[in-house]
Amino acid sequence: MSMSLFERLGGSEAITKISSDIVDLHLSNRSISNRFAKSDVNKLKKTVSEFFITGSGGPNVYKGADMLAAHKGMNISAVEFMAVLDDALEALQKNGIGQREQEEVLFILYSMRSDIILV
Repeated sequence: MSMSLFERLGGSEAITKISSDIVDLHLSNRSISNRFAKSDVNKLKKTVSEFFITGSGGPNVYKGADMLAAHKGMNISAVEFMAVLDDALEALQKNGIGQREQEEVLFILYSMRSDIILV
């Protein structure tokens, strides 16, 4: 039996580190940083980590809203969406995640596009 994406990413501890790096990159990304200006950074990192852990096949720890509900009314542009994906890729690379896993994560994130952009 092959390992899950969750396992190949290094489990909860590694995904928590990647998620923290993603949020840090979002906060410094001029294309999207204004979206996070008033955020509770620690809560945001926890939520992103839980979403990522659950979404990659780990324990079901995410209790937040689905993507459509979470982004409804935010009017997120395609440029902003791609900035998020770019930050995710950079964080994955920074944490030494393999090419196959990077592609899988980006595929999963991209599959949520219609629930995020201009909803």
